[in-house]
Amino acid sequence: MDQRLISIEAEESGERIDALLSRNLEGISRSQLQKLLEQGAVSCGGKALKKNYRCTAGENYEVLLPDTAELPLEAQDIPLDIVYEDDDLIVVNKQRGLVVHPAPRHPDGTLVNALLFHCGDSLSGIGGLRRPGIVHRIDKDTSGLIIAAKNDFAHQALSAQLSDHSLCREYEAIVRGGFREDGGAVDRPIGRHPVDRKRMAVTEKNSKPAVTHWQLLASYRGYSHILCRLETGRTHQIRVHMASIGHPLLGDYTYGAPSPDKGLEGQCLHARRLRFVHPRTGETVRLETPLPDYFTAVLGRLGPKI
Repeated sequence: MDQRLISIEAEESGERIDALLSRNLEGISRSQLQKLLEQGAVSCGGKALKKNYRCTAGENYEVLLPDTAELPLEAQDIPLDIVYEDDDLIVVNKQRGLVVHPAPRHPDGTLVNALLFHCGDSLSGIGGLRRPGIVHRIDKDTSGLIIAAKNDFAHQALSAQLSDHSLCREYEAIVRGGFREDGGAVDRPIGRHPVDRKRMAVTEKNSKPAVTHWQLLASYRGYSHILCRLETGRTHQIRVHMASIGHPLLGDYTYGAPSPDKGLEGQCLHARRLRFVHPRTGETVRLETPLPDYFTAVLGRLGPKI
């Protein structure tokens, strides 16, 4: 548990306690604070406060915060583009900008919150309290197909396919520079960056094997449109691998250019196709989603193909 003491200014007098605390406690939403108030975790002078309590200038509030992993998840009515769904799993075409699961900087408004609203209690628990149902992840600014399991049986079967590389994931990306070859593979281990722990890097130290197969789809002046197939699934794998061979993703400020390009904020990367064996029926499932508007708009700004 983490204990916080909050004092208020005179101009904040009369404000509801849940609103005041949500503004002062980073990474915790107002609805989560309301649940903590209901649990008696917020007090003033030793007295537990209710969520509709009105603050008074000069008061000091004691807040007992659980660990991030223990904060209650809330179901939120966030629109989902559902590509496939049955009793065992659901496949969503995630919009760019949507975070997959809650984290300190994104406590809610995530794909998990949306899945909890849509699926209710029917999500597997293997991913843990913060990632119910999540079989694999894609980055916030990556759009496209992602699978969630509705029960542990489906989750275990799909995870096994990830491990043996039989679950096929194909992405399309726009990268900087041109290629002499029509395709190839990047086989380089990926681990945490030795200096910047928020980034990944090609490194031999504390790393795992990583293989990305790529194919040239179209060439433009200074840019290329490529298809990438993941053999492994490391964090930021395509972004790190393509940057390591001199072709960072367009719009990727973490591993590429430090400033906006072609009006794009965030990498131009779309998880376009999935192929897997259904855990219940044993049949092969093939799914594909079209390129989103942001991607086709960038292609239109690259000029004629060469």
